[in-house]
Amino acid sequence: MRLSRRRFLGGSAVLLLGFSLQRPVAAQILPAPSDAASLGKTLDERQLDAWLAVDAQGQVTVYSGKVELGTGVSTALRQIVAEELCVAFAATRLIQGDTRLTPDQGITAGSKSLQVGGAQLRKAAASARQFLFLEGSRRLGLDLAVVDTVDGRVVYRGDPTGRFVSYGELVGGRPLGRLVNQAVRTRAVKDYRLVGTSVPREDIPAKLFGTFDYVHDLRLPGMLQGCVVRPPCTGSARLAGVSIRGLDASALPAGAQLVYEGAFVAVLAEQPWLARQGAAALRVDWSLVPDMPLPGELYGHLEAKGGPADVQQEVGDVEQELQNAAQRLTAEYRWPYQNHDSIGPSCAVADVRADGATVWSGTQGVYQLRAALAELLRLPEDSIHVIYQQASGCYGHNGADDAAADAALLSKLCGRPVRVQWSRADEHGWNPKGPAMLMRLAGGLSAAGDLLAWRFANWTPTHLTRPNGQTGAAALLAGQLAYNLPLKGGRGGGNRNAPLDYDLVNVQVATHWLEAGDSPLRPSALRALGAVGNTFANESFMDELALAAGVDPLEFRLRYLQDPRARAVLQAATAKAGWQPAPARKSAWDGTSATGQGLAFLHYENENAYVAAVVEVAVSRPAGIRVTRVVVAHDCGLIVNPDGLRNQLEGCVVQGIARTLKQAVQYDHQGVTSLEWGAYPPLTFSELPELELELLDRPGEPSVGAGEATTAAIPAAIANAVAAATGVRLREVPLTRARLLAALADS
Repeated sequence: MRLSRRRFLGGSAVLLLGFSLQRPVAAQILPAPSDAASLGKTLDERQLDAWLAVDAQGQVTVYSGKVELGTGVSTALRQIVAEELCVAFAATRLIQGDTRLTPDQGITAGSKSLQVGGAQLRKAAASARQFLFLEGSRRLGLDLAVVDTVDGRVVYRGDPTGRFVSYGELVGGRPLGRLVNQAVRTRAVKDYRLVGTSVPREDIPAKLFGTFDYVHDLRLPGMLQGCVVRPPCTGSARLAGVSIRGLDASALPAGAQLVYEGAFVAVLAEQPWLARQGAAALRVDWSLVPDMPLPGELYGHLEAKGGPADVQQEVGDVEQELQNAAQRLTAEYRWPYQNHDSIGPSCAVADVRADGATVWSGTQGVYQLRAALAELLRLPEDSIHVIYQQASGCYGHNGADDAAADAALLSKLCGRPVRVQWSRADEHGWNPKGPAMLMRLAGGLSAAGDLLAWRFANWTPTHLTRPNGQTGAAALLAGQLAYNLPLKGGRGGGNRNAPLDYDLVNVQVATHWLEAGDSPLRPSALRALGAVGNTFANESFMDELALAAGVDPLEFRLRYLQDPRARAVLQAATAKAGWQPAPARKSAWDGTSATGQGLAFLHYENENAYVAAVVEVAVSRPAGIRVTRVVVAHDCGLIVNPDGLRNQLEGCVVQGIARTLKQAVQYDHQGVTSLEWGAYPPLTFSELPELELELLDRPGEPSVGAGEATTAAIPAAIANAVAAATGVRLREVPLTRARLLAALADS
């Protein structure tokens, strides 16, 4: 597929012309079907009724703990179920993310919705079809050998009169009452009708024409609007100990009400703008506001606060081989704090009563949020009902859970339903950040150019501080401020793709973890987590070693890859891109401008999707770095929905370019200062490159996630292309014009 800027902009113009901003003032969202109880609803994942229900008309309800974050996963999950049940796609509907209706499948993250959630639903649907097949043959009085399942019916294949019994007749309106058969035989790939086709997303028209009901549109009777006032240490990971010396509410406008608990302070009003005006008028005297290390001190701070080496990969004798090497190379790479730049800020609605609570949120994990809210609200966990309602799309832990906690605590304090809508400054300032990372590498080459040894070490905070039963209310801003709880977070995410997939005989890979509270800014999961920084370092260093060895970067990589799927994506991407072995893949740097081509490879999490990206750049002193073309080859096993996959990969590329060239959270000793788009710019339409995708479908392999891997391959491919064009190596993201000029001056 080839996507040009002209084609993209032309299509965008049509969409913009047809967009309507008119919508109902109060859109009511119905979270649950009224017939759930009658269908024997259970949350026991061993039971078919946890996953599926069939009504009297044969309509299949799919219950998914994995939720739609704007990626199209709800369409793909319905395709899987419809395929296994032998029903039309239109005969399915999906209920997602509801603690009273859907099983707990964990958070919707890590590119696991199809890989894990889809596999669970496939087993459930196949088990249901097996049961219906047996029940239908019994009802028809026919031998199993002469019946089949077709379009929601059990049919007699040899009867010209078309004798059949429908699923609705067999079980409609009643519980399935069977266990999921984990050994059930699923349909053969050769018989697929829906999986592997680009079934259109049914949510897109309403989203395009402004009629889709997001959580932002939910209104409840008697609902108040809340605006939280936080201390002047925006984004800090150390809020425990912050306190209030005094409050002056004398300037609050009429109709605005001050509420607070500990250091959690907010203004409530009937209208959101009035609440925000009141928050601006409130004067708070804060104490114990923590300072942060300045940006110039960041990477030294990471190294100073990092713990002992947590070794993830150790093979051979790295130190000895480095000492014996004919050439020894070392390099340091730096990755900044980065933001969740969702177009819409976070929002949530909560209704907390003495005996329980209902919370509507765009959370990625309704059960995990419920566990944290139980501690925050001092309520039994099973008395809290968390309902997923689509919000701003996200890739990772943005402000959705915090907005839900804000609304829930405010509702508890005032005794009425509360809606909290964050501002752009709230979202840019206070959502958790993708952590900064420091990577140091060493490699040894023989006189013949063979790679003898590889050593990798990184320093990073945890990339996992999401709310759940372990982190509890301490993972929520409201909990940290109201109850003086220090931020919690175990080790995780920062070592993703630090270990190599290359077949080397001497390798050492280790991570030095910072405690969550030692991170200057509050850290958590952002798309691809540590794989972005680690792959930037690993794949940049592979190019540096290839150059030192005098070997083309593609050939150098293929020397150390035996996995045929890894080799296939590299060969597919480079063939499609017209890869030119060095030095033919760059124009001559004349001191002012040049073009270059770069390559990067990734096997996500060392066990999931395979990606190879080839990037072409135009580099000039006046303009800096511009990505002009990207070619991606991608292998995620069986492709469920090709168009959905293309959308994912296109988004990965666009976000990957922005994160590489433009984006870093700006902050000073008091907190985040990049609170609007001008200071944290996304990629613009005019900056979009030519984009070509090569999808390697593997029908015989399980489907794995596609939402993150490509993002992690883009930064190193860009850096390698810049090095090919200019002869200088940029090792700190973002690769800005200023850094380019400094590197050129030093070269």
